Formats: sequence, C-alpha cells, structure tokens
Amino acid sequence: MASKADDKVGVISHVLPPTERLITTIALMMGVLLQVLDTTIANVALPHMQAALSATQESINWVLTSYIVASAIALPISGWMADRFGRKRLLIVSVVLFTTASVLCAIATSLTEMVAFRALQGIGGAFIVPLAQATMFDINPREKHAQAMALFGGGLMIGPILGPVLGGWLTDNYNWRWVFLVNLPVGIICTLMLLRYMPKTETQNRRFDMFGFGLLAIAVAALQLGLDRGQQKDWLDSWEIIIEFGLAIAAIWMFIVHLATAEHPLFDRSLFKDRNFSTGIVFMVVTGVLLLAGLALLPPLLQSLYGYSVLQSGFLTAPRGVGTLISMLLAGRLASRVDARILVGLGVVLMGASLYLMTGFALDQPSTPVIVSGVVQGLGLGLIFVPLQSLAFSTLAPSFRTTAASLLNLARNLGGSAGISVVSAQLVRMTQVSHADLAAHVTEQSIPSADPNLLQVVAPGGDVALAVINAEVTRQALFIAYLDDFKLMMIVTFCALPLLVLMRKPRPATPGEAPVHMD
Repeated sequence: MASKADDKVGVISHVLPPTERLITTIALMMGVLLQVLDTTIANVALPHMQAALSATQESINWVLTSYIVASAIALPISGWMADRFGRKRLLIVSVVLFTTASVLCAIATSLTEMVAFRALQGIGGAFIVPLAQATMFDINPREKHAQAMALFGGGLMIGPILGPVLGGWLTDNYNWRWVFLVNLPVGIICTLMLLRYMPKTETQNRRFDMFGFGLLAIAVAALQLGLDRGQQKDWLDSWEIIIEFGLAIAAIWMFIVHLATAEHPLFDRSLFKDRNFSTGIVFMVVTGVLLLAGLALLPPLLQSLYGYSVLQSGFLTAPRGVGTLISMLLAGRLASRVDARILVGLGVVLMGASLYLMTGFALDQPSTPVIVSGVVQGLGLGLIFVPLQSLAFSTLAPSFRTTAASLLNLARNLGGSAGISVVSAQLVRMTQVSHADLAAHVTEQSIPSADPNLLQVVAPGGDVALAVINAEVTRQALFIAYLDDFKLMMIVTFCALPLLVLMRKPRPATPGEAPVHMD
C-alpha cells in the first residue's frame, strides 16, 4: 500500500498484477470505445432516422444535441459521484445505463423517444471516460503511466475517426437501428469483466455543492446549445443564441465567484493552483478543437468536392488514426527518457505542419496529399495527448484523479464544440467572400472571345451556361474557404506552443512499486 508520502506525490494504491491489469484494461477500453464511438457513429445515420421518425431537418439534430448537452452537464460531477458511491460501482452503473439507453434508442418509434433516450445515453456515457482514465492511473505503477495513457488515448482519438465509417457501413448494409444495437454485446461483456476484475475504491461522504453544480450546468448547457444551434440560427442575429450565450457568460462568472468564495465548492480549489493541471486544461481545449473540428471539416470536403463516398472518405481519414497509434506507442516508451514538454512541443509542431500541408490542397489532386497530411496530423495528436495527460496528472494527488479527468474531458468536449462552430461559421462566411471575389473577375473581358458561329449555337442555352459558370465559381469558393479554415486551425495550433513554458517537469518515476491484489 502507498504511504502518506507517496500520496502527496501521486503514487497509487490499487496497482494490479500484470494479468488482472491486462483484463481490467481491456474492459476499460471497451467502455471508452462504447462512449467515444457514439459521439460520431450516429451522424451518418441521421437522414435515415429522419425518415423513419417523421422528423424535420432541424428537429432531427436534437438527436445529436440532446446527447452532447446531457453528457456535458453530467461530466463535471464525475468526481463527486465516484467519491460518494465508489468508482467501480459508478462505472458499472454507467456502462449498464449507456447500454440500456442504446437498446432503447434502437427501438424508438418517435423523435421524442429518441431524444429522451439519447439524453439518457449521454448521462451514462459522461462518467465512463473520466472514470476509466482515473482507473488506468490507479491500476498501473507510476513508471507505466505514460504507456497506459498511450493505450487509453488510442481509443479516445481513434473512436471519432472509426465512428462515421462503422456507422455508414451498418446503415448501408443493415439498418440505422444497428448503429445503437451494436453496443449491446460490447456493453454486456464489458460489465461482466468490470464486475470481476476492477478494484474497488474507498467512498467518502463529501458534501455536494448543489448551487455550484446548478450554475455550472446552466453555463455548460447554454454554451453547448448556443454552439450547436448557432449555425442554423444565424448566430447573433437570433435572440435564442443571444440568450443562450448571455446565460452561459452570466452563469460561468457566478460559478467562478462561488468557486473562489464557497466553503465547500464543487471542485477543490487546490486543483486549479496546480500549474500543470491548469495549463493542461487550456491545452486540452486546443486538442479538442484540432481533433473534432478537423473531423468535421475533412469528410464533407472529400465528399462534396472530391466526389468520394461516405465509406471512401472514412477510409481516407483512417491514416490519421494510424499516425495517432504509432506516435502514442512511441510517446509511451519515450516518456520515461525524454522531457514530456519536448514531446508535446514536437506534437504541436507536427500538427501545425500537417495543417500547413492541408492549406496546399488542390481541387484536381489525388488522394496522396490527404493521406500524407493525415498521417503527420495523427503523429502530432498522439505526441500531444499522451505526454500532456502525464504532465497534467503528474503533480496531482490520487484523490483528485477522477475530478481532474472529468474536467480535462469537459475541456476537450467544449473545445471540440467551439472549434466545430467556429470553423463551420468561418466556412460559410469565407465561401461568400471568395464567391464575390471570384465572380468579380468573371467578365466579358476575362472570357476569351469565341467563334461567332459557335455563339449563335450556344445563345439559346445562355442561362444554362451562366448556371454552369456560377456552379464552378461556388465550388472554387467553397474550396478556398476550406483552405482558409485549415490556415486558421494552423494559427491556433502554433499559438498554443508558448503554454509549454508554464508547465513544470514532472518528478521522475520510481520503478519497482509493488503491486497489490484486490480484496
């Protein structure tokens, strides 16, 4: 068992023997993949759901929004729930709730049922990732934390990439309901393995800050709704979006004041005094932007402008996952030999370089540049994620791990939502700007003179010719807007680099911690 001195530096007290650790890790990763896959797997099935549930184009989006908002609201209380009921019990209940909600989604007969069941699924899924992440730290000795985060990060990063591919395949070959039913066997196996092998943690009757949670829930829900619905409501031209953003700003300000002054706040204030953890939260926001905003841009680009199918575009984004896996495995092995800050810095540079490559895309190019930039981007993401997690947790006591994991995941999710909203709005705006610029150059003087006899033949179809020209101008303008988005993401990436100066080098791991068996 760990001593008091160990507890201060973050050494854990639930390290498992190798065999039990492997089985527990498999069970945890199954749970993580369940939750992460479902953040994107349902997207490609929306048109089929819309027809089956008799929903409108706007109302069917609540299938995604309800999941995101419910998950965001539940995520911050993961730490309190784990302390109150025990991490093992909460994780098992979460997996069971998530699996049950998945089955209910599969048999839903109306949009109201689907939205309610997706919200239930979001609540169950919210706890899975932070609980699994904290447990991965607990069951591994400190010198293996980087390798554990490499494995954990692999599932977290690759899940959103595989989701659309798997969802598209299931929808095309079977039915959209299989997008949810596929969770059932995985959830059952995961639950049985967790019941048998996951170690228990002590519970503590910590007071719950209902007022603080209420403020944070309002802030997160309002922000997520505003970001999710802003594009279709034309942002600040809509009173709905203005009210949602106003609520979010007011609630988060009140929450910060409450956190600083309350006797028993929702989060321990010492968490935010930890420089590595606080900087890690900011970095995780940027990681969310890069991971989810990039995934939101590339498939539509490949499908609308290059003519690839849903499955083909999914396969073309897969090299990103391959690069992520490779770099995570490397980062896990290098973490004990190389300063983690150097690895994160290298990852940021690779990420920026990949986005620079993407700004050089051409409309008539083969798939090679997409694959190359995807691999480089994956290498960068892996090098950022694994060392960053190790740095963020390296100076925290074990009792803070679940809360810290939930806050880091919340930061990643909010960063992703904000990133998707910003790049989507920028895409629309820059398409309009580029269309105006290009159209201004399409004049009689800029078009070469044609044979008069040919003009007489074409004249009756003049309107058709103009429509063809306008369609091509629109296509070119949309492509330029995509390149501008990639440039914006590249700038955001490099702007995050100076944050590394704020992070401290973690204490070197001491090998040889004795594993302890479960009761």
